[in-house]
Amino acid sequence: MSTIAQQFGMQEALHALGIKEINDGTSTGSNSFSSGPIIESYSPVDGQLIGKVKTTTAADYEKVMQSATEAFKFFRAMPAPQRGEIVRQFGNKLRELKEPLGKLVSYEMGKSLQEGYGEVQEMIDICDFAVGLSRQLNGQTIPSERPGHVMREQWHSIGVVGIISAFNFPVAVWSWNTALAWICGDVCVWKGSEKAPICTIACQNIIAEVLKANNLPEGISCIVNGDYTVGEMITNDTRIPLVSATGSTRMGRIVGAKVAERFGKSLLELGGNNAIIITPTADLKVVVPGAVFGAVGTAGQRCTSTRRLIIHESVYDKVRDAIVGAYGQLTIGNPLDQKNHIGPLIDTDAVNTYLAAIEKAKAEGGKVLVEGGVLSGEGYESGCYVKPAIIEAENHFEIVQHETFAPILYLMKYEGEVENAIDLQNGVAQGLSSAIMTNSMKEAEKFLSFAGSDCGIANVNIGTSGAEIGGAFGGEKETGGGRESGSDAWKVYMRRQTNTVNYSDQLPLAQGIKFDL
Repeated sequence: MSTIAQQFGMQEALHALGIKEINDGTSTGSNSFSSGPIIESYSPVDGQLIGKVKTTTAADYEKVMQSATEAFKFFRAMPAPQRGEIVRQFGNKLRELKEPLGKLVSYEMGKSLQEGYGEVQEMIDICDFAVGLSRQLNGQTIPSERPGHVMREQWHSIGVVGIISAFNFPVAVWSWNTALAWICGDVCVWKGSEKAPICTIACQNIIAEVLKANNLPEGISCIVNGDYTVGEMITNDTRIPLVSATGSTRMGRIVGAKVAERFGKSLLELGGNNAIIITPTADLKVVVPGAVFGAVGTAGQRCTSTRRLIIHESVYDKVRDAIVGAYGQLTIGNPLDQKNHIGPLIDTDAVNTYLAAIEKAKAEGGKVLVEGGVLSGEGYESGCYVKPAIIEAENHFEIVQHETFAPILYLMKYEGEVENAIDLQNGVAQGLSSAIMTNSMKEAEKFLSFAGSDCGIANVNIGTSGAEIGGAFGGEKETGGGRESGSDAWKVYMRRQTNTVNYSDQLPLAQGIKFDL
C-alpha cells in the first residue's frame, strides 16, 4: 500500500466498506455473479493499485437478471411506505459510513475529500427525500362526462431499472436512481464505471447488508461489472423497461437509439457546456468563487462544470483579472489532503484529451491567459495532475462548442444588452446548466424567461455546479432531456394507468355514442 493510502487510512476505509483486500484482492460484490476477466482499479491520486474486480460475462448477466426479475415480483407487492423504510435504513448506513465511503470516492476517482464527503451526503439526502415520497406516490381523480362514473389515475411499478453511471460521480448518481426506483417498487441492475469499480462494490455491500437484515431478496439491488459491452447487455434487454444512462453525448446517442428501437424508456443525462453570464452589475465577491469552483471543482470533470464565462465588455478587464488572480491561489495535489483545491484527472487518457483541447484552442486563435500543462515530480507520480487553464476564445470556435472534461475555462466578451449574452450561452449543442451574475432584476428575469436560458438548470447569482437533490436534475438538447433526483422525477420509474369505474346500473358510452341492442 502506498504512503498516501496508509497516511489517510485507506485500508481501514476499505475494510469498513466490506472490501477485505487491497492491491492483491479480487472482489465482485454481493449479487453480481461476475466471473469474467479482471479489471484493475488504479488510483489517479498516486497511481497505486486499489483492487481487482471480475467482469460480468453473458452467462453471469443472465443470473443477475433472473435474480432481479424474481425479486421484482416480491418487491412490487410490498407497500410503498415499507419500501421507504428500507431506503431509510440504507440512508442511516450511509451516515455511519460517510467517512470511509467519501475517502474511497476521493481516492479512486480523484476529487477532493470534501467533494467525496459531499457526494455521500447527496446519497443521504436523496434517501431522506425518497422516504417521504414513499407516502406520496399519488394519482388523481378526474371528473367523468358520464353519470355514475369516476375516472382515476394511478401509478404502478415499472420493473427492472437498468442504471449505467459515469466515473465522475461514482456513487451519487446511482443513489439518485435507486432510492427513487426502490420506493416505486422497482429493482435495479447497476453498471458502474469501469474506472471506479471499487466504489460500485462498496455501495452494493452496504445495501446488501440492509436487505439481508430485513430478509429481503438480494435481487432488489444487483451490479454488473465491465466496459461498454456489459452496458450493451442492459441497453438491448427487453426485460428492462427503463435504462438510466449518464455519460457522454456520444454514448447517449447509442443508448437512446437502442432502447427506443425496442420501445423501452431511457433517462439520459449527458454532456454539458455550461456558461456563466457576467453583467455590469455583478458582484465580484459572488462571481469569483462561483466561477472558479465551477471551472476547477472535480478538476473540471463535472457535467455541470463551468466551461465558458460570457462577460460584458464594460467589466471584462476587471473580471478577467480577478479570475486570473484567483487561479494563482489554487493548490493542486493529493485530494485527500484538504489543503489542496484540485486533485487529478481520472487517467492519462483524460490528460491527453485536455492537452489536445488546449492545442486546438490555440490553433483556432485562442489567447492563453493561464497556461496549462501536466505536473510532474514528487506528489504527481501518477501523471494525472494538470494545471487549470484559462483561454480567451470565441463562442464559435469548434473546441469551445464541444465539452472537454478537464479544467479549461474559456473567456469571451458580449456587447450591449443581456439578450446578446443569452444568445451566446444558448449557442451550443448542449443544454444542461447555466447561470447569470447580476444585481438587475430585469436581467435576471429575462434570463429565466421563455426567451432566456434554454438549459434544464438556470441559476441567478450562483454558479453552474452544485445542484441540490430537491430539484429535478437534467438538461435539454444534446444533454438528453432526462430528469433525475427531486421534484416529480419519480414518475419516470413508474407506469401511469387511467381507470374508469362505472358504479351505476346503466352503460352510457363516452361522447354520447348510442349503441342500442
